[in-house]
Amino acid sequence: MTTSMADERRDQLEQYLQSVPMDPKILRSEVFIHFFTLLQQDTFKITTKKAFLDVFLPDGRSIRIEILTSDTAERVLEIVSYKTGLSQELSGYFSLFLIQFHSDGALSVMKKMAEFELPYVSLQSTEVENRKVGLRKWYMDPSLDSVLRDCQTAVNFLYGQAVQEIEKNWAKPTPEQRQELEALRKAGNQPKFLELVQQVQHYGYVQLDTCTCDYPEPGCVATVSVGNDEISCYIKLPSNQTQEVNFKMSQIKSWQVTFLGSLLEEEDGPQQTLHQNLELRFQYSKGSGWQWLTIYTKQAFLLSSCLKKMISEKLTKLAAENPEMIEVPLEQGKSKKSCRQQSQINYFDFPTRKSKIAVKTTEEDGVFETIREEDL
Repeated sequence: MTTSMADERRDQLEQYLQSVPMDPKILRSEVFIHFFTLLQQDTFKITTKKAFLDVFLPDGRSIRIEILTSDTAERVLEIVSYKTGLSQELSGYFSLFLIQFHSDGALSVMKKMAEFELPYVSLQSTEVENRKVGLRKWYMDPSLDSVLRDCQTAVNFLYGQAVQEIEKNWAKPTPEQRQELEALRKAGNQPKFLELVQQVQHYGYVQLDTCTCDYPEPGCVATVSVGNDEISCYIKLPSNQTQEVNFKMSQIKSWQVTFLGSLLEEEDGPQQTLHQNLELRFQYSKGSGWQWLTIYTKQAFLLSSCLKKMISEKLTKLAAENPEMIEVPLEQGKSKKSCRQQSQINYFDFPTRKSKIAVKTTEEDGVFETIREEDL
């Protein structure tokens, strides 16, 4: 077998393995979940036993829960919901994330945990320092806040995360909005605060760490946030000027996450270490054609999850508005229906270059296919 044939076979195997956990029927399979649980434990040599897990909450508190090392993220979310008083019916609007805390007080949301992922194992095996499992809301449409208003625990979480977003400048209120929000915060008026914060720019967006991109030219430093049906980029140009660019989901045709790994020689011996990089490339409409843009970020899988989540929420909204439905599973774990439209198709596809995830949408076709947010 030649090197090129081996590389091609490796790519095909990678594509197949990445497509398996995206199938919603497989994700609901007890056989698959049991197999993947054993695989995670065996890979990192972690046996099933009782353990304590600290979970960082959206309101800034941490709680310690007792779990089994073999408990999935779905099971851990159930335990956290019970311990905090979060309604089980609303727990699907939240998810577990791997969060990194920095010495300067900043935090980074590194990745969303898949439902079949073992939080204890992920926490023990990650190379990320000062990390915790964190609970955060998991939807990209800020208007969905209204669904959670009847549960006080959920309201507390929404309020705490909103305050955090403003303090860390992820959400960007105007001076007038900031003054009014501060007055409402001091008065303890959570309902009015959450009502006003809906109007704040980038409220509810997922913020990525500073990264680089190749738009409008290679090597530009960018601050990327995603939410409310768009990717928002503040790009620092070589001239030191800052350019704000927003890419609407309706303009994005496809995207893919690519793992870029290279072996580095050690100075004191023949050993090699793996240098890992991730990139997310997306194709967007520009003029009469399509152009590729690449974002180089260690949070590429998180960004991909957010893009898929926005598509899923759009499908759900269209399903609610259209009487002619077909069944589509939701991330909240319940089945709804989705309509057949004559405008767009969403389906998984794997390009020839090495990649982890690829999602394509073509506006000329007319069927909505299943979209899931889980990634590895």
